[in-house]
Amino acid sequence: MSLLFGVVASSALVIGALIGVRFNLPKRLLAILLSFAAGSLITALAFELFEDAFEHGGIWRAAIGLAAGAIVFTVLSALLDRWAQAGSQDTPADEYQGSAKLDTDSAAQGHAPSKASTKGAAGLALLAAVTLDGVPENVALGVALGEGTGGLALLAAIFVSNFPEALVGASSMRDQGRSSAAIVGLWVGCAALLVIAVLIGAGPLSGSDPETISIPLAFAAGAVIASLADTLMPEAYENGGPAVALSTAAGFLLSFVLSLM
Repeated sequence: MSLLFGVVASSALVIGALIGVRFNLPKRLLAILLSFAAGSLITALAFELFEDAFEHGGIWRAAIGLAAGAIVFTVLSALLDRWAQAGSQDTPADEYQGSAKLDTDSAAQGHAPSKASTKGAAGLALLAAVTLDGVPENVALGVALGEGTGGLALLAAIFVSNFPEALVGASSMRDQGRSSAAIVGLWVGCAALLVIAVLIGAGPLSGSDPETISIPLAFAAGAVIASLADTLMPEAYENGGPAVALSTAAGFLLSFVLSLM
């Protein structure tokens, strides 16, 4: 079961990459996908990750783990954004342009790819970011499965967040001139790593002390909440406008219903 859940969650990376190397989508549709993913992650954060971390290890372990996850993601995300933006002077520094690593111009119809895309930095930075928050999320999914606590809401949240990120990342790599086979191969490798993370969570970690389990759960929660504030929600609103509020609510509702099953 853990292998099946891991493959399903990570398959979104491969599906997104396959679409990203072949098609460009309307930018508003990309924004809706990102905001739907954000809504799903809110449910997973509140009812699958942090709540379980609190129940296993108490408020102090949960709080320390969450802070650590948020700090690590924020610092590394800033470094990845700086890498993706290196040498780009397209816009004034004080004008919000979203996350450079989540460069949706490369995947959108009617938008010329930015310098971050054509250099390939945005796609590689996004691949690194997906791995950064994906590993603790998938470990947490494995822990939930190992303990028999379900994990459907977390599975759905991981799937719908992986899909648009892989689509955008693959499109950026395509604009840099990489071959389709090389791009898909990179994302398949990332997907395989995340499947292994699920198996580790369901195997060795599921038999650990509750206090030990609470740390990776809380760390994943911190990484998720940082990614929501740093990347997904700002980028979705910038490109989708007020309509993304409805898709965010839809993502939250679907994931919440799954959490009850």
